[in-house]
Amino acid sequence: MRNGTDKALAPAPIEHGPNDPALFVNRELSWLDFNQRVLEEAIERHAHPLLERAKFVSIFSSNLDEFFMIRVAGLDDQCAVGVMDRAIDGLTPQETLERIRQRVLEHLQMRNDCFFQDICPELERKGIGFVSCSMLSESQQALLRDYFREEIFPVLTPLAFDTGHPFPFMSNLSLNLAIELEDEETHSIKFARVKVPGILPRILRLDQVKGLEFDDDKIRLLWMEELIEHNLCQLFPKMRILQCHPFRIIRDADIEIEEDEAGDLLESIEQGLRSRRYGKVVRLDITPDMPLSIRQLLIKNLGVYERNVYEIGGVLGMSSVIELLRIDRPDLKDKPFVPANALEQWRSDNLFDAIRSGDLLLHHPYDSFNPVVELIWQAARDPEVLSIKQTLYRVGSNSPIVKALMYAVEQGKQVAVLVELKARFDEENNIVWARALEDVGAHVVYGLPGLKTHAKLTLIVRREQDRLCHYLHLGTGNYNPVTARIYTDYSYFTTDRSLSDDVSELFNSLTGYSKNRRYHSLIVSPINTRKWIMEMIKREIEWQRREGTGHIILKMNALVDEEIIRALFQASIEGVKIDLIIRGICCLKPGVKGFSEHIRVISIIGRFLEHSRAYYFNNGGHPELFLGSADFMHRNLDKRVETIFPVIDQRLVASVRSDLEQMLRDNRKSWQMLQDGTYRKIRDGRPAFDSQKQFMRQSSKRKRQTKTKVNGI
Repeated sequence: MRNGTDKALAPAPIEHGPNDPALFVNRELSWLDFNQRVLEEAIERHAHPLLERAKFVSIFSSNLDEFFMIRVAGLDDQCAVGVMDRAIDGLTPQETLERIRQRVLEHLQMRNDCFFQDICPELERKGIGFVSCSMLSESQQALLRDYFREEIFPVLTPLAFDTGHPFPFMSNLSLNLAIELEDEETHSIKFARVKVPGILPRILRLDQVKGLEFDDDKIRLLWMEELIEHNLCQLFPKMRILQCHPFRIIRDADIEIEEDEAGDLLESIEQGLRSRRYGKVVRLDITPDMPLSIRQLLIKNLGVYERNVYEIGGVLGMSSVIELLRIDRPDLKDKPFVPANALEQWRSDNLFDAIRSGDLLLHHPYDSFNPVVELIWQAARDPEVLSIKQTLYRVGSNSPIVKALMYAVEQGKQVAVLVELKARFDEENNIVWARALEDVGAHVVYGLPGLKTHAKLTLIVRREQDRLCHYLHLGTGNYNPVTARIYTDYSYFTTDRSLSDDVSELFNSLTGYSKNRRYHSLIVSPINTRKWIMEMIKREIEWQRREGTGHIILKMNALVDEEIIRALFQASIEGVKIDLIIRGICCLKPGVKGFSEHIRVISIIGRFLEHSRAYYFNNGGHPELFLGSADFMHRNLDKRVETIFPVIDQRLVASVRSDLEQMLRDNRKSWQMLQDGTYRKIRDGRPAFDSQKQFMRQSSKRKRQTKTKVNGI
C-alpha cells in the first residue's frame, strides 16, 4: 500500500540541478507519511495480535497530538507573522498547513475505519465489546448510576458560562463535554462545560463495577464520557439537558526559554511547564453532529480559526485505547519476549573484568539492558571506583540508574551528572531527578546555554593497582530500562584510552568552562559532526572513482539536513551505493535519474521502535563503523551536543554490518520510498523475512547456548 498520495505533490521534472524542489520531500508531510506507516501496523489484519493492533492506533493518535503541539504550532506562528519563505521542497508555511490538514483528515478517517469497523467487531467476536448505557437493563443502569454517584460524581466540576461566569479555561489535550441546558424555572438557556478528568480510566470495564452482573463472561467496555453524559442530571438538578457534545483541544506545547536571560534554568523551565497549559489552541476536535451555535461559541472563545477545527466521527482522543492492553488476554497480545542477558553470556560477576578483556556491544532489546544498569550499580558499590560521570536525557519516572548514582554519592564517590532539563515532555521527570541528585550531594549541571545535550555517555574512573583505569559506556539510546525493552539501540562498552580521554574532555566542557574543540576519536556536535560526515561521504566518492567500491549505509530516525542530502546526491551521481534505513522523516527522494538513482531508502516499522543510529562506510574494503546519538537534522548537527563514536573491534563491526544487512533484506516490516517520495510495503517475491523476528530468534539462540554452557552440557 502506498501513502502520501497528495496529487499536488506529484514530482515535477528535474531541470535545475541539486537545488530543485522536486528532489526533496516536505519535512512535515514526510513525518505524516511515517505516522501513516505506524497506522498501517493496525490496519494490516495479520501484522499483529488484535490488542497490539489497538496499541498502534493509540501510538498513531498520540504521535499526531504531539505533531500538532510542536510542528503545527510552529507553522501557525510563522503564518501569523507573515513568513512566506519556501522550504527546500518549495512549499510556504501556509501551503504546508493546507497539505497537512488534507492529509490528517484522510488519516483520521483511516484510523476510525480501522478501529470501529475492523478492530472493534473482531474484539466483539473475541468476547470484548463496547456497549452503550442504553444497551443495559434498567436494574443495571440503576447500579451504574449508583457507581457514578460514588466514584465519578465527586471528581467532576461542572463550569457554567454566562455573564457571571467567564469562559472556563481548558487544559491541553483535555476531553470535554459542551452542554446546553434549560432552566426548568426560568426557561432560560444555559451553557456549561464538564471536563472528562484524566485521572479516571477512559475506558470503564463494567464487569469490574461492584454489583453489576451479567449472564456471561464477556468483557463489556464503556467510554467514560458516555457514562458522564448519561448521568448529567445528577450534575445539573432542576435543569433540562437539551444537548451534549464532546470536544477536545490541543494547545501549543513548545516551551521557549530565553536561556541568556534566565537567572535559574531549572526555575525557568518549571515556569515554562506551567505556561504550557496556557499555549494557544492549535486544534479543536469536534464531532460532526455538533450544531453550528456551539461550534461557533467554541471557536470564538478558544480563539481558533475554521482551519483549526477537525470534525471527527466516533470517539475523540483515541490515544486512550492503549488502556485495552490492561485486559488480561494473552491470546490477543504479542508473546512475551525475554531478551538474552549478556551478564550470563559473559560469565563474569565483575563487569570491569569483562570490559577490560575486550570491547563489548549489546543490541537492545534483543540483548537485555540489565548490564548497563548493573555497571552503574557495580561502580556505585566498588570501593576502587573514584568517580562516575554521566549524561541523562530521558530516564523515566522510576530510574534504577539515578538511584545507583545517588547511592554512589553516599559511598563517597565523585558523581557528576548532566541532566538535560530541556528534554521535551520529560522536563518534569528530569527536574525531580536533578533535585534528588543535588540533595544527596552530586554535582549536577543542566547543560550548555542554547544547546540540548542529547549524547549518551558514562565515564567511570577506577583505581587498579598503581594506575587509574577509565571505563566507558556509549549508547545510541537513553538510560531508561523501560524504553530499552521496546526501542532498538546499541550499547558499547570499552576501555579505549583515546575515546575515554575525549569523553573526559567533553565532560569538562559540559560541567566547566573548557573550550576544547579538538577530539581524537569522538565526533561531537556542534563542533565537528557536520564536517566529519561530509568528509566521510567525499572519501567514499574517492574510493568509487579509484576502485568502484563506494558504499554507505546509514541508519537513523530522520534525514533532513539539505547540505548532507546534496552531498549524498553527489555521491550517487559518482556511482556510490547508498542504503538509507530511515525510520521517520526523510527529505531525500531516491531513484531520481541523474541524481539519486544509486540511493535506496527504506523504513522499518514493527513490534519495536527502530531507534539506533549506525553509520557504515566501506572505505575501500576496510570498513569503518560508527554508532551514536545523532540524526542528520539541523538541530542534531548544529544545536545539540551529540556524540558519534567509532567501533574499533572488527568482530563488532562485522556484527553490526550483519544487523544492517538483515534490515535491508526485510520484506515484511519494511517500506521502500519511491522516486516520487511516497512509500510502498516491500513485497518482492523472496521468502518472507522479518528482521526484528530474526533478531529475536538469534537472541533466543544465545540464551539456549548460554544455558547449555552454564549447565556444562
